Amino acid sequence: MAPQIRRIVILGGGTAGWMTAAAISHVLAPRKVSITLIESDEIGTVGVGEATLPHIRFFNQRIGLDEPELMRATQATMKLGIQFCDWARKGDSYIHPFGDYGQPAGGVDFLQIWARLRAAGLASRICDYSLPVVMAEAGRFGFPGTDMASVMSTFSYAYQFDAGLYARYLRRVSEGRGVLRVEGKVTSVRQNPETGHVETLSLGKGREIEGDLFIDCSGFRALLIDGAMGSGFEYWSRWLPCDRAIAIPTESAGPLMPYTRATARTSGWQWRIPLQHRVGNGHVYSSAFLDDQSAEDELLRHLDAPALRQPNRLRFRPGQRRRQWVGNVVAVGLSSGFLEPLESTSIHLIQQGITTLLELFPDGPLDARDITEFNRVMSLEYDRVRDFLILHYHATERDDSDFWNYVRTMDVPGSLEEKLTLFRERGIVMKYRDGLFLFPSWIAVYVGQRVIPQHWDPRADALPLEQVAETLSALKRHIADVVHSLDTHEEALKRYCPAEVIA
Repeated sequence: MAPQIRRIVILGGGTAGWMTAAAISHVLAPRKVSITLIESDEIGTVGVGEATLPHIRFFNQRIGLDEPELMRATQATMKLGIQFCDWARKGDSYIHPFGDYGQPAGGVDFLQIWARLRAAGLASRICDYSLPVVMAEAGRFGFPGTDMASVMSTFSYAYQFDAGLYARYLRRVSEGRGVLRVEGKVTSVRQNPETGHVETLSLGKGREIEGDLFIDCSGFRALLIDGAMGSGFEYWSRWLPCDRAIAIPTESAGPLMPYTRATARTSGWQWRIPLQHRVGNGHVYSSAFLDDQSAEDELLRHLDAPALRQPNRLRFRPGQRRRQWVGNVVAVGLSSGFLEPLESTSIHLIQQGITTLLELFPDGPLDARDITEFNRVMSLEYDRVRDFLILHYHATERDDSDFWNYVRTMDVPGSLEEKLTLFRERGIVMKYRDGLFLFPSWIAVYVGQRVIPQHWDPRADALPLEQVAETLSALKRHIADVVHSLDTHEEALKRYCPAEVIA
């Protein structure tokens, strides 16, 4: 009879490993499972993921973390969205907010109303009707309210933090909950000759770690899920051609804005993420269109403050494992796949893998149905994130480089082509019951990158035009007044989670 899960082994530390350890040690504490995490200080981690999505807040709450303490420990700032510069055309700018646009009327979605008024010249940019956008542009911040009648209930927020400090904080929490950390590098893997399940990880010098369930957080190396279990990999480079990144921190420059910036460059894009003690910067690009040195030179030319360290060059393959749970090995983090840093999805996909594993965690022996469901859920999540990222590149009018000509004219997955057609023709956004990017996110990128509905819901034509226009004007004025009354982002940080100054 197959054994129950009593010994969990996590291979790899960093953000993925310690998020996994902290979550499992909290949620599965009543089951009295043992948790061992193996990592090597010699190997190190990628450690450039510094921007997050609002889901991270609820993950942290679920595993018992204190938000102000966490933010102080990680030099965190608030994040209300992502600003995209020069994506549709040079000179364009929009913010993808973590919140809604406007309000429905007469059973008609706000987008349909806005499209009709825009065509009549009676509406301003759609961003003016989104509280988190106006808040972000003003550099102000207030916490979401619980009164559903208030505009302050229409948004959420995430963090911009130091991923290395986040992992360090989670390690301290996890070890306090009984997680055993073992320093070492895996030299060999022993598998059951009949089932193929991993039984033991050897660390050399006679040290061996046995387990019932192994979680592969070994990063791009994927030592267990691929090296031992041969899960295979599905490449998406034809749609997501960026496969290189260069990261570099700089001194802080200017006010701490509550948003991440993504600026399109000649063959990719540049990120800017303000933390309390520094600014994270990086250049994501395609090696098929730009060589490494030229990419580094382009990044350094556009920094707005002195660099604190030398540039760190990274390589990655856009895509996902064909199966992220095989036998008794589950891949979490980079070992399960990676798309690219755009839209801050990397840490979210770590969180999604952990959350899905915990929801399907077997009461007894491993169940093939749980494994199948895990792989289905994670594959669907990757597919939907993939389509959303491709949209940013494909929905462009830029023709000033070979890179932009390629992504503008490339064939895209049928699932995305269907979404684009529905939106262009009738302003329809395909709604998911589950999934990361929902209705407002798709609207932000569509409209922000000049994909405007040609037609709208006929019910919008039945609404009194002047009356609806005045309602929108009143909402715009109300949002502006609310934002004006809020603290600046820096004042909010000082009040809520001031971090220690790092020399």
